[in-house]
Amino acid sequence: MRAYSILKEKIVNCEYAPGSMLNEAQLASSLGFSRTPIREAISILEMEGFLIIVPKKGILVTDILLSDVVQIFQTRMEIEAVVLKLAAPNIPKEEIHSWINTFSSEESSVKVGYQMDTDMHLSIVNHCNNSYIIDMMKKVFDKNMRVIITSTENKEHMQEARKEHIEILQCLLDGEVDLASAKMRTHVAGCRNAALEFFYST
Repeated sequence: MRAYSILKEKIVNCEYAPGSMLNEAQLASSLGFSRTPIREAISILEMEGFLIIVPKKGILVTDILLSDVVQIFQTRMEIEAVVLKLAAPNIPKEEIHSWINTFSSEESSVKVGYQMDTDMHLSIVNHCNNSYIIDMMKKVFDKNMRVIITSTENKEHMQEARKEHIEILQCLLDGEVDLASAKMRTHVAGCRNAALEFFYST
């Protein structure tokens, strides 16, 4: 469903900020759809926890709670370290080299950098050969993107993350899977700490 995909992307990328109010008619007009597909998209996004329909007021983009941040990164820390071990034998070396080159290249914009970060993590997940884990982690990363964009939009953290990605990928190339897994856990913990620092300070 195209209306759903477009609306979800705008929410995930915080074009519609957490805590903001939306209007069905305005969404239909601005996105170029009739009210029916917009209404259907809103219904699905409400079930997925991105929106809340508030009677007589409009559609609320769900806010990001501290408990959300804690649970998202708790999931990532525990699952990604294990997933990396499952995926390691299946990741083509050419793909690992490609990611190392990507993270070694010239700095990108913050928004592109966050998308690149997410794409790399999901590329590892996609090689774990477990459809249940893949589906779950895609949902986690949709919620994770909102947290990252909201909380850690700074170049210093992004540069550190790029270095950590390269270290993880190099360990995979060298066949040091346990070390790569440990570094992944440390990397996600660092992302969690940066996000929590922001949410505790606001």
